[in-house]
Amino acid sequence: MNKFEIENLELYYGDFKALKNINMNISPNEITAFIGPSGCGKSTLLKTLDRMNDLVDTCKINGSVKYDVKDIYSYDINELRKNVAMVFQKPNPFAMSIYDNVAYGPKTHGIRSKKELDEIVEKSLRQAALWDEVNDKLKKSALALSGGQQQRLCIARTLAVNPDVILMDEPTSALDPISTSKIEELALELKKDYTIIIVTHSMQQAKRISNKTAFFLLGEVIEFDETEKLFSNPSDERTDAYINGRFG
Repeated sequence: MNKFEIENLELYYGDFKALKNINMNISPNEITAFIGPSGCGKSTLLKTLDRMNDLVDTCKINGSVKYDVKDIYSYDINELRKNVAMVFQKPNPFAMSIYDNVAYGPKTHGIRSKKELDEIVEKSLRQAALWDEVNDKLKKSALALSGGQQQRLCIARTLAVNPDVILMDEPTSALDPISTSKIEELALELKKDYTIIIVTHSMQQAKRISNKTAFFLLGEVIEFDETEKLFSNPSDERTDAYINGRFG
């Protein structure tokens, strides 16, 4: 069963058509990468999957997006976002302790037991490959962490509410190469338990970690295929031109 089924999706901001006739199925327990030049629609589609465009007054959507065979608009918004969680481009920890950052989501969903919260915090930080670096300073401010650690903390915060899908909007673009490599290793580990969709400006990153890649251009999906095939033998000359650096 597909995790997402997107059919004839069109998205407008006012009169501007940002997404044009998108058809795509996203498989579970894989990493799907969205690539393409700036303004091509890749982040717009990512934000559509957990209804972040609901906040934009002028946004209008035609077509259908199904998550676990149900239309995303048939879910309660909080239920959808608990299952389909977003990690943003810039790390955005709350101005509170490392512990409270991770415990925030579970507390919001009604978990009050300290023992249970302790277990969730430890498990989430371990999953985000951060526990060994912070377990002796959980009460310290999250803002004192390095950029790479803050991004892994944001991933731990996401994992703490036990999502099903993790959306990542250029999660390493503000990070140094070592931190980037840690996030990539983490994504490869997490796909065993989660479905991951990542928007990236780095074609090398898409090649390194994704199972499938979609190439976007001017609001259209030009090509969507197994990553290895798309990069070695693309079926559209525009994809070939982009991945070989002839534009974008």
